[in-house]
Amino acid sequence: MAPMLELSPQRRQELLQLLDEPERMKTEYPLLARYSETAPFLAGTGNDEVDASFELRFLHYMSAAAPTDPYWSIVSPLVSRIEGRRVLNGGSPDGSPRLGFAQTVLQEAFAYAVPSPETISWIRAITQGRKVIEAGAGRGYWAHQMRSQGIDVLAFDVEPPDAADNASFSPPGRQPQTWHEVEKAGRLSQLALDATDAVLFLCWPPGWGNTMSSESLDDFVNSGGSRLIYVGEPKGGKTGDHQFFSALSDSWDLESTDDEFVSWWNLNDQAQFWVRKSGSLN
Repeated sequence: MAPMLELSPQRRQELLQLLDEPERMKTEYPLLARYSETAPFLAGTGNDEVDASFELRFLHYMSAAAPTDPYWSIVSPLVSRIEGRRVLNGGSPDGSPRLGFAQTVLQEAFAYAVPSPETISWIRAITQGRKVIEAGAGRGYWAHQMRSQGIDVLAFDVEPPDAADNASFSPPGRQPQTWHEVEKAGRLSQLALDATDAVLFLCWPPGWGNTMSSESLDDFVNSGGSRLIYVGEPKGGKTGDHQFFSALSDSWDLESTDDEFVSWWNLNDQAQFWVRKSGSLN
């Protein structure tokens, strides 16, 4: 059980004032406001101490000035280990409706998958100083965390939230629109990169027949690339398209899986490192 977050009297007063001014909260911290309006009507984990600690962390870090890793600061006390997996469930095997709602807000504020410090260290170790190219970077939160550990990252998205309307990432008020520079590009091929010694990073590429993952992989191979980090669910899940998984099966070898990866309890995502088979044809 993580201890209750300790805040200065001044910070506690600031948070009380923010709670007393819902219209200001909607303007300055719209995602926090959305959560605060709905969460009281949803059931928690059944552990009042866990729920109260989470509420305080959520309120503080979603309105704090320039935190370095608010996502992990909010969710880290919720981690449990179940059958070898690290999952965010607050100690409840089925999570809770309130935690499920918080999940959607945090995914919109930061990223769909959780970049724990252990996973970022795993990425640094397997990339071995190579440049990471992140396709579909969204707000660039993973890129921001990688860069904080000295990893060279180029991130791009067809709709960077600070440069285009992106239905998945609404304007966050005083929070950052993007956490790392995210170039506007629909496909990796538009960037005209030599990817020979780079690593492609795909984090929760869309599923349901969307071809973004397979197109990104094709572009990467055509640019000379042969190393991939994939963060998402297995074939048949919520991420990646059929052609993407077929390409992995036919032309790539799974070299490493991050055993310390943290997933929400209701998801089946993982972090994997793939290397293109020698002799595979472009």
